[in-house]
Amino acid sequence: MRTALGLVWTIAWKDLRCELRAAGGIITMVLLGFLVVLVFSFCLESAARESASARSGILWAAFLFPGLVAVGRSFEGEKEVQCLEGLLLCPVDRSLIYLGKLLSSTILCWGSGLVVLVFFTALYNVGLGWEWPALLGIMLLLAAGLSAVGTLAAAVTVGVQARGALLSVLVLPLLVPLLVAAARCSVVLLGSEPWSGLGLWPVLMAIYDVVFVAVGIAIFEFVVE
Repeated sequence: MRTALGLVWTIAWKDLRCELRAAGGIITMVLLGFLVVLVFSFCLESAARESASARSGILWAAFLFPGLVAVGRSFEGEKEVQCLEGLLLCPVDRSLIYLGKLLSSTILCWGSGLVVLVFFTALYNVGLGWEWPALLGIMLLLAAGLSAVGTLAAAVTVGVQARGALLSVLVLPLLVPLLVAAARCSVVLLGSEPWSGLGLWPVLMAIYDVVFVAVGIAIFEFVVE
């Protein structure tokens, strides 16, 4: 068990180091999230900007686009240096490769989302108190679900032309339930409503994540063949 966890972390840490060294992908994600927040701040009237529903939609739109960039780069490094086959030939369970890629994508998505949240609170003058930890938790659940689905889709499209567009077509329909749940939660949090307003939405997000991670573990080997 400890060896398996070590392998997962090794793969994730390798991807994170590559992203940090190149920096281009991280800069792209941060700028994309900032631009989405900025554009909406100019487009919406002041009354609409005060709406918790509008703020919720803007926040998750600004989170989603950098997140798609992050998961789309899951196998980018291996493709660029043509070592994907070498990675798959490693004498380890391929589900561990999937989990390592999932972990690195989740960290990148959540990290970029954290930066987006800072921009968002500054531009929209959102005052968050106890809602901060809860909103970060919702963001983590969304990042994990996006990464679970996106890592599989990235493996499917790794050798395909126009893979970015195809990745979005594959991922976005599957993310609808998760995005709806995240939006319902954030409306409560950004509107400073009681905790009871969250209902079972966070639980449903966690169930979604567990189901798609399990599906990814089960079929990743067949996807990369």
